[in-house]
This record gives sequence, structure tokens and C-alpha cells, in this order.
Amino acid sequence: MLIPSRLSPRDVVRVGGFGLRTRPVRVFLSALGIAIGIAAMVATVGISSSSRAELDRKLDALGTNLLTTAPGRSMDGSEVELPQQATDMIRRIKDVETASAIGRIGGVKTYRNDRIPSEQSGGISALATRPDLLKTVGAEIARGTWFNDATARLPTTVLGAETAKRLGVTKPGEQVWLGGRWFTVAGVLAPAPLAPELDTAALVGWESAKSDLDFDGHPTTIYTRAVKTEVDAVRPLLAATANPEDPSVVAVSRPSDALAAQQAGDKAFTGLLVGLGSVALLVGGIGVANTMVISVLERRGEVGLRRSLGATRSQVCAQFLTESLLLSALGGGAGVVIGPSVTAVYALSQGWPTVVPPWVMAGGIGATLVIGGVAGLYPAVRAARLAPTAALAAT
Repeated sequence: MLIPSRLSPRDVVRVGGFGLRTRPVRVFLSALGIAIGIAAMVATVGISSSSRAELDRKLDALGTNLLTTAPGRSMDGSEVELPQQATDMIRRIKDVETASAIGRIGGVKTYRNDRIPSEQSGGISALATRPDLLKTVGAEIARGTWFNDATARLPTTVLGAETAKRLGVTKPGEQVWLGGRWFTVAGVLAPAPLAPELDTAALVGWESAKSDLDFDGHPTTIYTRAVKTEVDAVRPLLAATANPEDPSVVAVSRPSDALAAQQAGDKAFTGLLVGLGSVALLVGGIGVANTMVISVLERRGEVGLRRSLGATRSQVCAQFLTESLLLSALGGGAGVVIGPSVTAVYALSQGWPTVVPPWVMAGGIGATLVIGGVAGLYPAVRAARLAPTAALAAT
């Protein structure tokens, strides 16, 4: 009675590894396809996660408790003004930490000098503002100084980041032609993520706007900082407080929601890139399957010899399935190393924290094993079904 030979799991791995070592170039190219697919998936998720971590960091620094109140529109489509005392009334709401406002100064344009044609304003708006604005919106001065109680009454201006670029202002102390008279530039703002309207504006003090530019004193946007745990409680109160006569024509929003929407868009884009990475992974899996099928055809003599020496069908099947799994694991391991490396390089170049979720790396390894199993199953079964005599005769 013929007793079938036995192979330990270690022997199966050793035999499978030997099959890969005999065809290094083909193995490398097949593993490369898997590595590219896994690296693409890991890097895409890693870069997206790093971007979201940077956004979360900025939001934590700026605060998500900022609310804005602005005039809405009446039934006939005209804009309704907020009362002049609206900001002071909002400050009295319980759980409001601070409130400040800006007011758009109608008909006032800003130019680099008084010789530029009036129609070439560059879309720069003039906004009246209060000294406590920066603290409220979380903005910062890039160069120069911000308004104080004294300079807010003088013909001085602080330019938004984009405004300074358009006007070619490089340092404080220069003058710009604003509203038909010269204003001295006291400072330049850094970009304000939660109040982007400041970036393209020339800001003047509230009292100076009234005396020098005929500002009517009505705020057009009121920024409110609420206690973080009470934002949802404060938000419904703002409209009725700002305009008690008609709260329905007051618009209340949360600037951080816009950044959250941008984040949602980034997630959708990430999904697209992950899909492309999955396609690359599928192509790599087809490459593995192709390599294993060809390997079976080329090694029919080896299969016939092993069968003649007592190897069972299950052992031959395990050998080729192990080769396929090792080949995929080789590519997957390379991809899991390359993907985080690409993420780290890109994140460092952008000044972001490097974040690679552990689940995507574990998922990458899992995906390679599944691909290796699926891609190697048919070739392994085909090799196991070869009759010893037919396999030997084909050599």
C-alpha cells in the first residue's frame, strides 16, 4: 500500500519560495503591479488623512465656535439693514464671549494712487471695522500693526492679504488712495480662513469711516464667539437679537461649515483616487494570475515528477497556491512601505502632520492575500489535476 508523502507548512512555504526564486524577473514585474496598487491606495488615504488632520488642526486653532450674522433680503429682493446697535445687543446674550462687526462702505474704492482710472478698482472693498475684530475672527497681522482706539479715528487702513498683493504694498507706512483721499497703511493681515472677505478688503476704523468716508454705521457682518459647548444654544438667538423687528431677514451661518464642506469634497475626491488605486490593484492581480498560469504550463514536468514520487493533488495545489500568496505578499509588503513613504514626503512638503491610518495598511496586506488567493486558485487547481504520465510526456 502506497503511503502518501507528507509536507509540513514550513516545507510548503519553502517549496513555494523556491518556485519564485527560479523566475526573478517575472516575479519582480508581477509583484510590482501589486505594489503600485497597494501604494496608490495607502498613499491616497494617507495624504487625505494628513490633509484632514491639518484642517482639524487649523479649526482647533481658529475655533469652531465662530458664528456670523448678516442682513438677509426682504420679499422684494432688497437687502435689509441691521440696526446700528445690533453688535452691542448680541454681546449681551448669555454664553457669548465676544462680538465684533464690519460694515461695507458703499461707493468707496481703493487704488494704489490717485492717477489710476476709476474703473480699475480691482474689486477691492472698503470695510469699517472695530479694534476687537482680530480677536473675534482669529485673524493675525502679518506686517505692521492693527487699529487701536486712537488710530481707528485717523485716516489709516489695514489691508487684507490679497489686497496688499493687488496694490503692490510691501510694508506699512505706504499710502493708498481710498475714497478720494490718502490713507496711510498701518498693517497687512495674514490670510483669514474663517473670514475670507477680509482678504480682499481695505479696512478702516469705525469712527474714521464715519467722519472721512460718510459711513452710515450699519454693520453688514457681525462675528460672534460663543462658548464652545453652547454654540447650538446661542445660534438660534442671534437673528432675533440682531433685528428684533424682523428676525426672518437675518442670515446666521457658521464659517467652519464651509471648511467642513470643503473637507467633504476632499473625501469624495479621495474616493475617486482610491477607486483608481483599486483598478491598479486589480491589474496587478491579473498579472499574478497570468504569472501563475504560465508557471503551471512551464513546470508540467516538475508537477509530473512530484506526482510520480508520491505528492498528492492537495500538496501540488498547496504548492502553487503558496507561490501565489507569497508573490502577492511580496508586492503588498513593498506597497505598504512605499505608500506611507510617499505620504510622509508629500505631507512634509506641505507642512502637514503625517497621518497614515493603521486600518489602511492592514487592509492593504489583507487585500494582497485575497488577491493572491483568488489569482492562484485556478492555476493551483489546474496543476493539481495534471496526471503524472501526461505531465511527464509533455516535457
